[in-house]
Amino acid sequence: MVATGDKLIEVRDLKKYFSIKGGLLEKKKSVHAVNGISFDIYKGETLGLVGESGCGKSTVGRTLLQLYQATEGSISYEGTDLTKLSRPQMLPYRKKMQIIFQDPYSSLNPRQTIGSSICEPLMIHRKGMGQKERMETSRELLHKVNLDASFVNRFPHEFSGGQRQRIGIARALAVRPDFIVCDEPISALDVSVQAQVVTLLEDLQREFNLTYLFIAHDLSMVRHISTRIAVMYLGMIVEIADRDELFQGPLHPYTRSLLAAIPVPDPLYAENHPIKPLEGEIPSALNPPQGCFFHPRCPIAGPICKEAVPEFREMGPRHLCACHKA
Repeated sequence: MVATGDKLIEVRDLKKYFSIKGGLLEKKKSVHAVNGISFDIYKGETLGLVGESGCGKSTVGRTLLQLYQATEGSISYEGTDLTKLSRPQMLPYRKKMQIIFQDPYSSLNPRQTIGSSICEPLMIHRKGMGQKERMETSRELLHKVNLDASFVNRFPHEFSGGQRQRIGIARALAVRPDFIVCDEPISALDVSVQAQVVTLLEDLQREFNLTYLFIAHDLSMVRHISTRIAVMYLGMIVEIADRDELFQGPLHPYTRSLLAAIPVPDPLYAENHPIKPLEGEIPSALNPPQGCFFHPRCPIAGPICKEAVPEFREMGPRHLCACHKA
């Protein structure tokens, strides 16, 4: 689905720090999980969010949904800043925004039947629904995700990982949301099942007019499903562009490194184009580097990269990048 051009979510200067306790004589420290990022999500699009493990992708998704409270910055949903709302004021927006979790095994209550799990959000957000109507809705949603409606009376341990993730998708759809955070929804699944789940998400997006934030580290799958792609490194977004433009003309050296690491199913190509992994370790989010966070590992870093944080600026239509050398 192509974005309509209308903004659904505007994120400005978003920060999320987690405080951790030190020793008796140590000061309290903070993990800088998200470090002042800004981006928009348009109605009907899929914004892919990629980066190495620990870069803050999942924290971004959960902060957008207000599962984590932002440390600083704003998150506007159709013009309303969610960071300024109280818990009761957030309730109508929780109906509009849902999440599909990464682990299909831990995201379902093992003591609840599948029907009860899908009905639970309906009990909160559609109080006028009777039990019979809720169960009928559960059966319809199971059918939508290509599962048998009779599964409503079964328990999670009776299903495979792929089936459980489909149940999680059905639960996310129960309250008819507009926006869904897909938090690495395929990373815990077998490769043979991943493509089926992504195809299902695409079909449901068209049918229910959904907008996705699709968080993943598999760039080939992100390329398949996304309208635009944002690249994160150590709590910062370093590049955002339309999908094809990002793959054809990446500007940030970190983006180029990620794309170069995508496996190519051709032995001759792999032999002649060996993958060069990034050198060095990812800096600690407790003590990020001065200047550009990527400069300790960057092959083209100069003196300015060690001193000044690069401006996140527009390099072309809908193509933004934060790099002194771009």
